[in-house]
Amino acid sequence: MLIRDERLDDHEAVRSLHRRAFGGAHGDVVAGLVDALRRDDPATSSASSTASSMASPVASFVAEEAGDVVGHVMFSRCLLDAPRRLVEVASLSPLAVDPRQQRRGVGSALIHHGLRDLDKRGVPLVFLEGDPRYYSRAGFRPAVEHGFRKPSLRIPDAAFQVVMLSGYEPWMAGTFVYSDTFWRLDCVGLRDEST
Repeated sequence: MLIRDERLDDHEAVRSLHRRAFGGAHGDVVAGLVDALRRDDPATSSASSTASSMASPVASFVAEEAGDVVGHVMFSRCLLDAPRRLVEVASLSPLAVDPRQQRRGVGSALIHHGLRDLDKRGVPLVFLEGDPRYYSRAGFRPAVEHGFRKPSLRIPDAAFQVVMLSGYEPWMAGTFVYSDTFWRLDCVGLRDEST
């Protein structure tokens, strides 16, 4: 298995992968999120506002096996609203592995590769919403227990997680803020589907 930077010619395979991995309408939402994060990337867009620059992907990686994309992870720029100043941080979202390739370490390999890359770039913190049993194996810890505040009350405390990289400093505490793209597509927290 090869883990590498996502290329332009991977986009359709990545869309299809997210649809298979998440299934149904949710798969379409996640595939749309990936596309929107790419569109909001100032490197490929003429948008120049601060909100747009915060939404650009920091890093996007694929796992390839026998020429097929079997996994994908995207790390996007977000903010930490710390008392001293705003800090650029990252969000791990989304992560997908082809259902036929799950439980083989593909997701873990993508996460570890991405965290090493972000650490080299000086990103101090990476946040996510996800299953703590899965993500704790990659070093993620409950963010609330480390003095970070959730961006939405709809995120369960246990699901709101963080990993501190070597650029982290103790004064970096406060509220995690997703980029506008996550809010615009309603991809923050859990929705009550009974209403």
